[in-house]
Amino acid sequence: MFSKILYPTDFSEPSKKAIRYVKKLREGGTKEIVILHVIDEHELLMMIEGCGWLGKDPAECLDEIEKKHREMAEKELNKIKKKLMSEEVKVKTQIEKGTPFKKIVEIAEREKVSLIVMGSHGKGVLKELLIGSVSENVIRHTKKPVLIVR
Repeated sequence: MFSKILYPTDFSEPSKKAIRYVKKLREGGTKEIVILHVIDEHELLMMIEGCGWLGKDPAECLDEIEKKHREMAEKELNKIKKKLMSEEVKVKTQIEKGTPFKKIVEIAEREKVSLIVMGSHGKGVLKELLIGSVSENVIRHTKKPVLIVR
């Protein structure tokens, strides 16, 4: 039914919970899984503001922060890939930079996935009733089915 799954992850606890569902779907006949991590451009820009206080060039600092983030993400994605690999399922990883929900929607379309499986944080006093803004925006902007795990 869901032959190709997109599993976006930010390596948070809700993302880790979502991997259980990806595994179950894999056992149910999924043939391919795309694991995606998006480096949030806005977060990077906020981080470099601190570089000025340290007397560093913001452009160099941005490159250094992004490089470290990318290295960490590759390491984590490879761990997840090993957990999801099987003889019947192709697993690939991707790292993109941009606005997370936009990149998730874009990759889902480009990869022609049949399902997006992602974790959600939930925020504020109504935590149990709300879903995270990335998840909410993915649901609002994609034409693909989305499974949200909390």
